[in-house]
Amino acid sequence: MTARERRLEAPHRRGGARPRIVERVGVVAYRASAAALRVLPVGLAHGAMGTLTRGSYLVTPSRRRWANANFGHVLGLPPDDPRVRRLALKAFQEYGRYLVDLMRLPSLPDEAVDRLAGDLDAHEADLRRIHDGAHGGGLILAVGHLGSNEAIAANIARRGLPISVVADDSSFPELFELLRTQRAEWGVTLIPWRNLREIYGVLRRREMLGLLVDWGYRDDGIPVRLCDAWTTLPAGPATLAARTGSRILPIGIHRDASGQYQVAFAEPIDVTSTDPAELQRATQALADALGAAIRVAPEQWYNFKPLWPDTEAEAADLEHRALAMQAGRPDPGPGHAAADGPAAVAETVEAAS
Repeated sequence: MTARERRLEAPHRRGGARPRIVERVGVVAYRASAAALRVLPVGLAHGAMGTLTRGSYLVTPSRRRWANANFGHVLGLPPDDPRVRRLALKAFQEYGRYLVDLMRLPSLPDEAVDRLAGDLDAHEADLRRIHDGAHGGGLILAVGHLGSNEAIAANIARRGLPISVVADDSSFPELFELLRTQRAEWGVTLIPWRNLREIYGVLRRREMLGLLVDWGYRDDGIPVRLCDAWTTLPAGPATLAARTGSRILPIGIHRDASGQYQVAFAEPIDVTSTDPAELQRATQALADALGAAIRVAPEQWYNFKPLWPDTEAEAADLEHRALAMQAGRPDPGPGHAAADGPAAVAETVEAAS
């Protein structure tokens, strides 16, 4: 895999293909669950799925550990604090509600899909204006695991705005094909994350491209501060924007008390070059927008993979790398800054100040 491909790689992938029987079971289970949820009253479906997802938190030690660590960062508390565990449990319950909405979405009539998107009508003019402001490229919609990206994408497509979404096709390829077919019926194109030609093509055609930015921590991403702690976000959004003249629009999506998904736009991010300092600045702006969106309703953040490094040494290394990039130097890569010693760190701080 080339360095360019690694920059866009699905961050949560750890290698290794699943047996085909597991893939087939996953597709069958998804279809069966969706069929059952279509006939159940929505309130009952939300309750039943929420119970199942809360149970997965309790019986899966790795997911419980990752979720507690993530929500500890959001709240600024130790991961074993009771308030962190309560928030994590609530997030798993909210995730169950989201899954119900996701599985029911393909069978809903158009007017019901419109209602799910809340006040998107009020934002349509802003969306078109921001899109038209791109410098020759398209619009990168940068989203996290918040609300229902699918409901919003479907409504954007229904307004005649071409939109594609990058997704992981390597975990469950057969399920990916099922979802790609469903999304196509809404007018949304699902692109495998390795299809760089099509990803670039979407932006060069001045269309919209949806990118999830919180897939999971990778030590070779761009170092940023998220929720007041050092981590990384993928280089893909900033790199794509710089190379295609596109704009990045961070979007927060949250379910309100009525069950509708409301949309909030952050300030658009323009990336003028692929210089290290510019990529770090743009990605930090993206991290700031993501953190603000999470804090609006942290219980609706459905990210249960590790998003921050495990150790203080890793966090310190990320800070050193960020300083190097801010000083206009190429990202030295994982472990490099820490290995350079105090003199190199001091030099980097001086250059960045």
